[in-house]
Parts: sequence; structure tokens; C-alpha cells
Amino acid sequence: MAARRSQLLFGLAAAVVLAGLTVAQPRPPRDQPPREPGPGDRWGNETDLGGSLVRTEGSGVIDEDQVRTAREVASHSTGTPNWTNPKGFEKDVFTFARAIFKATPTTELNPPFHRGRRIGWWVDFPDADLNLSYRLQQLTSMRTDPDGRVLKLSDPDLRNYPFLFMEHPGYMQLRENEVLGLRKYLLAGGVLAVIDFWNTREWNGFAAQMAKVLPGREWTELTIDHPIFNCVFQIKGPMQRLQVPTMQFWNRAHNPDNPSEPIQINRGEGSEKMSVRALFDDRGNLMVIAFHNTDISDGWEREGENQDYFEVFSERISYPLGVNLIFYLMTH
Repeated sequence: MAARRSQLLFGLAAAVVLAGLTVAQPRPPRDQPPREPGPGDRWGNETDLGGSLVRTEGSGVIDEDQVRTAREVASHSTGTPNWTNPKGFEKDVFTFARAIFKATPTTELNPPFHRGRRIGWWVDFPDADLNLSYRLQQLTSMRTDPDGRVLKLSDPDLRNYPFLFMEHPGYMQLRENEVLGLRKYLLAGGVLAVIDFWNTREWNGFAAQMAKVLPGREWTELTIDHPIFNCVFQIKGPMQRLQVPTMQFWNRAHNPDNPSEPIQINRGEGSEKMSVRALFDDRGNLMVIAFHNTDISDGWEREGENQDYFEVFSERISYPLGVNLIFYLMTH
């Protein structure tokens, strides 16, 4: 898997600057406020349709047993970009791979995430996956898969994708074959990146599942001087300035010079401070990196919905971090 990383990323360091980056997707007028969830945006939980069917936040129903790529799922934002690679080199590309998982059932003792509903692995899918992949193709010398990939953690094909993305795992419940599959993947050199989960309860839920996968491993909190924040783009701190709010919950009156003022609505106890934590192997190689209390992927997903959000978060934080994240993880 390490050789596969090097093959894919030999030219990534030739990234261009983000200055002048334009929105890739059609966008509404500049003064249009962020879109609020409406009747068509019903967020179901993983068990509301039974079996392998899940209702997403805006792309309709997905069959987890059948879905293979992000490209086959309808956009729920402003559309996704299309691109191709030279014939004969279709497999010599970086592929954004997303993990499928199940969440614990909703009960009185285990209430849903918020607003009476529980959301899961499909948040920001497929727009975030395809938009970031396109920006990597556009901003760097890397070639990327125009379709993306989505896999269950027990899928033997997982080993072919050295980068794995996971979203909203706070209520994740791994089955034994998924624990074993993810452990084998990580110990073989695969890397898991986790984004967009909030508050202390969700951290504890996620961390408990990872303790099953990698028992005995301790989390290390990364600081802004870690190379992941400056390996391609120089991203300046403090860390809290890198917190990206979910667009619908963005406090547009937020003053970044006032750290006590929340950047978005309350997401539960312990949701105020952004942190980046990692699990390392015995040689010091990063296996898991978790961006807690920040929705970096919303900056990829919703880049075409609001110009102000794009300029403040997508252009300045989400895409620079996305490029740095891929470069660092795939070269270390």
C-alpha cells in the first residue's frame, strides 16, 4: 500500500496557489443567505428504511449493498464537476474513498444527533467527495478518479484505496467483521481521515469504536505547527481559526478576533473548541486523523451555494486543508 501511495502522489507537491480560485459550480447571488433545510432535505437515520436502504440528506435513497461510487448518486447541492483522464491511465489516479457504516438505533436513552434525526456516513455525499477530487485535479499535478468510491469496512477491495474518509461517526456501531477489516486496513498502511462530528458525546462514541479497532493506542493532539498544516499550503493558526461551521448553522455575525463568540449554533456540550487528534503506529506513522468540532467537508460540498461562505471557508480553510491532508497522509 505504501508503494501505491508513492505512485499516486509523485507530483502532488507542484500545487499552485489558491489565490484567484473561483467557484467551480453554479452559485446563487452573492447576497443570498445560506440555504436552510427544507422539506426536501429530510435527514433519516440508518435504520429508518430497513435493511440496506438509507435516506440521505438530499440525494434520495441509497442502497448500501449496491452503491459503489459517488458519481452514481445525485448531487444535493449545486451539481458536481465532470472531468476525464487520459485513456490507459484511468487507474493511475488518486481515488477519494468514503467509508460506509451503521449507527446505533435511536432510543430514549440514546437520543438522535439533533433536530430529532440521526445522520450518518452519507452526510455531504457525493458533493464533497467529487468537489475535493476535482480541486485536487485542478490545483495540483495529481490526477484524480472522476467517480470516487464508497466501501463497507468489511469489503476486501478496501486495500486498494490507501486513503479512507469517514463522516459523522459519533454514533457508529462497528460489527466484528468491520472491526477486523478496518484494523487490517490500518495496520497495512491505510489511513483514515474523520471529519464533521461534534461535542463530547460524539467524540466518546467514536473513540470507543476505534478502541476496538486499535486497542491500546492513545490519541495525540496535533498543534498548528504540525507539518500537515504547512506541507503544501501555509495555513496559519491559531487552531480555532480553522473551525468551519456547517453552512446552515453559520453565525454570520461571528467576530474571529473574539474567541468566546461561537461561529455557529450550539452543537452540544463540548462542541465549542476545534481539535485535531491522531493515532500513530509503532513507527510513528499516522494511521487515523480526526478533525473534531469542525465541518471542513461542508466547505467542499457547498462551495457553489453561497459566495461569502466560499470565500471565508472553502477557499481559505477547507480546500487548503484538503490538499494538505491528502499530500501529507499519502506521503507519510
